[in-house]
This record gives sequence, C-alpha cells and structure tokens, in this order.
Amino acid sequence: MTVTELINKNNKTAFSFEILPPLKGNNIEKVYSIIDKLIEFDPQYINITTHHSEYLDQEMSDGTVKRINIRKRPGSVAIAASIQHKYNVTAIPHMICKGFSQEETEYALIDLNFLHVHNLLLLQGDSKRLAPEQVYPNRNEYAMDLQNQVNNFNEGIAIDGTRFEKNSTPFSYGMACYPEIHEDAPDLESDIYYMKKKEENGAEYFVTQMFFDNQKYFSFVDRCRQEGITKPIIPGVKPIVLKNQLEVLPKIFRSSIPEELASELRNCKNDDDAKVVGVEWGIKQCKELISHGVPSIHFYSLMATESVRRIAKEIY
Repeated sequence: MTVTELINKNNKTAFSFEILPPLKGNNIEKVYSIIDKLIEFDPQYINITTHHSEYLDQEMSDGTVKRINIRKRPGSVAIAASIQHKYNVTAIPHMICKGFSQEETEYALIDLNFLHVHNLLLLQGDSKRLAPEQVYPNRNEYAMDLQNQVNNFNEGIAIDGTRFEKNSTPFSYGMACYPEIHEDAPDLESDIYYMKKKEENGAEYFVTQMFFDNQKYFSFVDRCRQEGITKPIIPGVKPIVLKNQLEVLPKIFRSSIPEELASELRNCKNDDDAKVVGVEWGIKQCKELISHGVPSIHFYSLMATESVRRIAKEIY
C-alpha cells in the first residue's frame, strides 16, 4: 500500500517514525530494539534515513596525513527490506541527491524493486559536509531532479535513455516541505511554488520539517490549500531531549521555539529536566494536531525513542 492509502484506511490519525541506520560495526538488532519499543502503537510506516560518505583526514603510521572516504552508516536499502520482512510494516528509505550520482541512485532503485520496497521519501539532502570529490557531474542537484529520475524509472527509462520493462508496482513517494521556509528559499512563496510543482509532478504527500509551534503548521497548510495544493501534509514532530536544543535546533533546522517552551527549557537544570519538558510539550502539541484532524503524525525519533514512546502512550 502507498502512504496515502495507509493513512487514509482508518479514521484516526496515523502514527509513524524515522530511524537512522546503525553506525558501522553495529548490527540490525540496534534498529530492531528501537522499533520494538514503538511497534505497539501500530506504525503505518517507518522511515529510514540515508547518509552519504564523508572524507576525513587520517594520520598514518609514518606521520603523514591521508584523506580517506568513509561511510559511517550503511545504506537504507537492506535495512528497509529487513524491516518489512520482520515486522510486516511499510518501510520508506530516504533517497537523497547530495553525495550520490545518478548511477548510484538507479542501482538503489533496482535493488529496492527486487526487494519489493516501493515507497520512498525524496529529498535534496545536506551538502555541508560534502567534499569536492563527491559533487558528481552526473548528479541530481535538486529534489525535483531526483523526482524526475524516479518518474522515468517508473516509466521504464534508464538514465542512459535505454528502455526496460516497466514495473507493475511503480515507486510511490513523498517529499519534504517547510512551514518555516527552507534554508535555500528566498521566501515562503517560492517554497510553496516548488511544492506545487512537486505535487503536479507526482508527489503523493509531503512531510514537514520539525516544528514546535502548531500555528506555524496550520498557517502553512492554509496557504498551501489556497494555492491549490491538495495532497496530505504530514506534520513532523521532534521531542526535545537536551537542554541545549533550545539553541541548537533553531540554528540547524530554522525551527523557531515558542516563548512558552523556551521559558520552560531555560528553567531546566539538566537534560533530564529538558526531556520531561519535551514530552509534556510533545503531548500537548500532538493532541492539538489530532484535534485539527491531521492525517498522520511523523516523529523524528533520533535520541528520542523513549520520549516518542511516552508521547504515543498518551495520544494513541
């Protein structure tokens, strides 16, 4: 089933969450331990992030420094297949532009197709840690370029223009959106313009960047509907678990912190206090979203699995 089919099959707000592949050297049990804590809340799908490799300077035994390419986390293809097989839950690997060539993307699509993983989340990805060697000439620069490659694959067209037999189960995908403006966008109008283009080009739903002020989300959805965007806009929620996230999250994700929440975090003595505040705020935030009839709530669970579990127990 596609994500839109999954979130529309019941009247209640659907539950989903995102996980990271384990660091190299760890096994799949790390992933399973996270899912096991949240599976009781009937997740309709589970997202798996994708990460490009990084170039690091490593000192050699002779004192020289050698630049090496390291991928700290495995790809999401095998992990997505493992999750679907073990839990019978739809797994959604992220596909990103940055740090991957079009050939690498095509090979990933071929593998996913063989493994019967046909739901994707298409993203531009973060380029801040890319080395010049990873800026491939045959890359997808923007998420819409990646979208076009997936659309062509669905039609049986490879990147070299050759044709192959179309898959009877084409890839379905969602894309990202930003209630508080993407960092590369000049204004919200530009963001919404390209969001509408993505919908016209085949995006079946959108997932928002994390936000902490529901009014930002409600206002954004209203603007999108006024511009003719009709696809589901799924709110992304991130429970705060560290005191310093008051400063860190706005800098990294441009997510504003409401003064009520900021004041509570400033009064926290340590991270344990901040985690309690994060859970309480998450419960309040999610209950309001559900009361407004959102189709699903998607949790960013990095370092916050236990907080997500506590919130889910109160709202599902």
